[in-house]
Amino acid sequence: MLISWKSSVLNGEYLHMRCGAHILNLIVKDGLKEIDDSVAKIRDAVKYVRSSNSRLTRFKACIAQENIPHKSLVCIDVETRWNSTYLMLVAALKHQKAFELLEMQDKKFVEELNKGRGVPSIQDWDYAKSVLPFLEMFYDATLRISGSSYVTSNLYMKEVFALGRRIQQYRDDDDLSISLMASKMKAKYNKYWGNAKTINMLLLIAVVLDPCHKLDYVEWCLVNSFGAEVGGELKTKLSSCLHSLYNLYQGAEEGNQDDTLSQPSASDKAKDIYDMGLYRRSTGHKSNLKSELDRYLNEDCEPDDKPLDILGWWKVNSNRFFILANMARDILAIPVSTVASEFAFSMGEESLINIVAH
Repeated sequence: MLISWKSSVLNGEYLHMRCGAHILNLIVKDGLKEIDDSVAKIRDAVKYVRSSNSRLTRFKACIAQENIPHKSLVCIDVETRWNSTYLMLVAALKHQKAFELLEMQDKKFVEELNKGRGVPSIQDWDYAKSVLPFLEMFYDATLRISGSSYVTSNLYMKEVFALGRRIQQYRDDDDLSISLMASKMKAKYNKYWGNAKTINMLLLIAVVLDPCHKLDYVEWCLVNSFGAEVGGELKTKLSSCLHSLYNLYQGAEEGNQDDTLSQPSASDKAKDIYDMGLYRRSTGHKSNLKSELDRYLNEDCEPDDKPLDILGWWKVNSNRFFILANMARDILAIPVSTVASEFAFSMGEESLINIVAH
């Protein structure tokens, strides 16, 4: 129906898009299935010190004896929220020395944990440290693309490509547990983001419309992620979609200005004494000047050493790139997550309720 009304963009081919935060959730969920007893032992230790005021008091005494500067205490994680496991490990690792001292001073701590998986060993703490950066990159990526007070569509594919490279690095890790976790995540990653045929070109165009990156960076990411052959095909497809979209906006703008162009103002007539404007309108000839798109792509990228207000940049430069600014206004407004960051991590029924609610 939208196509029949001539109101769809690029024939409606890229209207459908999955929630980015939800996909990240699914990827991490698969990876956490491979977590071994090390994280479980640390979880049990945290549960012990948080189970009563007297135990917490003894633990605080250990913190004071070890002169640990961190004011925040350890926190219990929730099994249905993978981010809470990350936050639990972050806090626990800061208090590792206190847990080791508690093991020496509190016999009940050792007895109770030995009923289960046992007291965390040095190897368990080392494993947690190795897992932490892996979980951190997903935690940070989820927060970035779930933001509601800044543009996120230009971040989406950058996060996708960066996560793909990092997961591949962890697949080659010497630690078998880390490698296995990364392999599970890679399989889920490929399901949603590894198929070149299903990539949403509008999200790639959003990165092109980021003046800090433009086209060269996106093309490099495509080749780096998919290889020379498939990446080359995607580069061609991206270029075609980008120019088609530009022509669509250019045609709409010209259509809006048809009445004005057919009746030039007195000042325009005075400037155009040879009627070149009338000639071009009547014959369909256009000037040999480069298009806005070509000029934008040929200009140097903005420095990326500090955050750029991308909407402010397009507002300031809209007088030079009027058509592209209209494109950017629409493309950069695409929401890449259907949930706010505080709801993005749940893996249970609650997550479905939050997504429906939003």
